[in-house]
Amino acid sequence: METAPSLRNAQWRKSSYSGNTGGDCLEVADNYPAPAVPVRDSKNPCGPVVIVGAAAWQAFVDGLR
Repeated sequence: METAPSLRNAQWRKSSYSGNTGGDCLEVADNYPAPAVPVRDSKNPCGPVVIVGAAAWQAFVDGLR
């Protein structure tokens, strides 16, 4: 079984679409090793993290555009 790299020192950033209204916001960790993208709820930073494959994340972002 493989273990994922630690997120302890992850550098999280909010979506560029996030405002200051306290609404639904995603954060992604930019410094996580490829080919994975960790995603979490910015309102619950100690909560669960979903790790998405880079290709799936790109397809998601492309779909938003």
